[in-house]
Amino acid sequence: MEDLKYSEQEAHLFFAKSTNSQVWKLLNKTDRTESENNMMIQAAYASCYHWNYVGSGLNQQRGEWLIAHVYTILGQANEALTHAIRCWEDTEKYSDLMVDFDLGYAHEGLARAYALNGKLELAHEHFTKAHQAGLMIKDPEDKELFIGDLEGGIWFGLNNNDKG
Repeated sequence: MEDLKYSEQEAHLFFAKSTNSQVWKLLNKTDRTESENNMMIQAAYASCYHWNYVGSGLNQQRGEWLIAHVYTILGQANEALTHAIRCWEDTEKYSDLMVDFDLGYAHEGLARAYALNGKLELAHEHFTKAHQAGLMIKDPEDKELFIGDLEGGIWFGLNNNDKG
């Protein structure tokens, strides 16, 4: 086996990317075990941690969104909302670094987390803002992906009539 040498920055970048990829592999798996769910949570935190060393506020925002998303998928309401709010705070704090779909996903994360927590009025408000932000996405592929994500998944009691 070759003995590889990495700088600290290179190692953080490697682990930021690889743990992010691990989260998405597990999210896309339909038959996750409890152990895999725990690994998914740990990988989401690890990715966010490593991005804090080599990324920008944009990466922090996306890391918080990913953690919120994982907790939302797992039905862990308090944790989902905590990280969705952190994502929103980073969205505002680093607004100059965001690209058009980051605003939409920040609202989508809040909408799902609020819905999971039974706060349907706030969920509806953020769903509407997410939809409006999605319509402003310039790249057609990014827009299609975002709208598909927004219209899909579990909405925890926020039905189509509530979503506007």
